[in-house]
Amino acid sequence: MTAPAIDPDAHITVRGLTMAYGDFVLMRDLDFTVRRNDVFVIMGGSGSGKSTLLRHMLGLIEPAKGEIFHGTESFTRAAPEERERMLRRCGVLYQSGALWTSMTLADNVALPLEEFTDLSPAEVREVAELKLALVGLRGFEDFYPSQLSGGMQKRAGLARAMALDPEILFFDEPSAGLDPISSLEIDELLLDLNRAQGGSFVVIEHNMKAVMSLCDRIVAISYGRKLAEGSPQEIAADPLVIEAYLGAEDDVA
Repeated sequence: MTAPAIDPDAHITVRGLTMAYGDFVLMRDLDFTVRRNDVFVIMGGSGSGKSTLLRHMLGLIEPAKGEIFHGTESFTRAAPEERERMLRRCGVLYQSGALWTSMTLADNVALPLEEFTDLSPAEVREVAELKLALVGLRGFEDFYPSQLSGGMQKRAGLARAMALDPEILFFDEPSAGLDPISSLEIDELLLDLNRAQGGSFVVIEHNMKAVMSLCDRIVAISYGRKLAEGSPQEIAADPLVIEAYLGAEDDVA
């Protein structure tokens, strides 16, 4: 049977993806599509494979089977230099923010600009200040990460992820470890940035309540299988999702 053609309007297509550690299969035959300019959430409980899936999508782990496409180009089968070109269009915000603690916020944001552009030092500083301003950190350019709250560190990490104006931004549980107010502020910031600047956002999340107001589409996974894919309304009404998530107090708290 011939596989269906890749939708040219899709930004990312995951097709038949099997994730395994040796003989242990974590996820089998996973399919989903991230449409351009959507906020797309990958939702799953702790240990369900969300972060492993993110690492597959970034090429840090090779799939046991299946393929990942950026547009109509196969990321999985691409040569190393082609993968690097595709990844240049991506930005990542990790749970911890992953900032260099010995560097100021401006210097952290400047790192990818210094490595991958021909901008002058003055231009690099100007772009770094702009990105920090976009996430609400104007005036904090010369602060160090240790001088900031957890929410502000996440914002600084987001500014660095945005440094090269990526087409796709990946977020690994962006509100993890934050108090409810800071968590809500981060979620609102993501929505504002997506509406203002466009691009596709792929968000890893375990909290069902958080994602309902955050995204355009969701794929829900649970321990080796895909439960459902659709709009927040469709996901919230799906009996498999209700059983898996609404019955788990930790995932809706």
